[in-house]
Amino acid sequence: MDLWVAVAGFGVGVVVGLTGMGGGALMTPLLVLVFGVPPLSAVSSDLVAGAIMKPFGGAVHWRRGTVDRRLVLWLCAGSIPAAFCGVFVAKAFDSEGASQVIQSLLGAALLLAASGLVLKAWFGLREQARAAADPAQGAVAGDPAPVRVRIIPTVLVGAVGGLVVGVTSVGSGSLIVIALMALYPALRPQQLVGTDLVQAVPLVAAAALAHLLFGDFQLALTAALIAGAVPGVLLGAAVSSRAPGGLIRFALTVVLTASGLKLLGASTLAVGITTAALLAVLPALWLLARHRLGLTAADPATPPAVVRQPDGPPAGAALQESRRQGTAEAAPR
Repeated sequence: MDLWVAVAGFGVGVVVGLTGMGGGALMTPLLVLVFGVPPLSAVSSDLVAGAIMKPFGGAVHWRRGTVDRRLVLWLCAGSIPAAFCGVFVAKAFDSEGASQVIQSLLGAALLLAASGLVLKAWFGLREQARAAADPAQGAVAGDPAPVRVRIIPTVLVGAVGGLVVGVTSVGSGSLIVIALMALYPALRPQQLVGTDLVQAVPLVAAAALAHLLFGDFQLALTAALIAGAVPGVLLGAAVSSRAPGGLIRFALTVVLTASGLKLLGASTLAVGITTAALLAVLPALWLLARHRLGLTAADPATPPAVVRQPDGPPAGAALQESRRQGTAEAAPR
């Protein structure tokens, strides 16, 4: 069984590295439903493996500069104590009933987030089509402006995410990715994934430490998960830190949908069929939407940029003005 657990860990690791989410939402149900691991041991082993796996993926994004360190700081301020306390909350109350309610709500939120990503992609295509028809309306070139951190909402998001992780092992990526998309829509997909992976490191470590103190994890199971998950998350993070934003959004949409269905109680077969259908249908729908909007494969993925001087008109206009002045000076008087 350990070999197949490692294979499953590799697959989940790739998903986590690529999208920043899906670890608990995918691995814990796999361990319970496919490998017959007791739920509490599955949660504990998944968290301990995640605490070792996620730093590798986060380090890749950190080196590539796709991490917003300010967001990581404020998310951790809320998530670390909440994650540690969440384990004690689960022990003190009816954790099974509470986990079921939380997982159902989280599943519905994931499906809504996937729908939001599809709508966002459609509106982005419409803007791209308008920019292709009128290049003068293109975006200004250069790096996007840094996001303005909203401290209190960010700390609250971290606290809620940490509490959910401590109780269910689910949510370190899924829940916080949704909240970051809502709070900071200007974040690029690569920044979204990188920031979530890095903030999840201390969050998952705090929850894993609490579970270790209770001694309800299996060492052999955790070792097999780590053996597969570490190379998987390295591969996924290497791809996501360099991949186009459209590819990351596509992967997020598929993982959000699959995770949401699983959390709502869908069977493994139904989730697999739905995932395969999305992988086949979404690219075709994307090409159809581009065709209906008059975009071809040769059109750029982003609107054409207008390069501007720091405090002046577009570069082309400045050059033309310089030439006109030169011509006027050279003309016979």
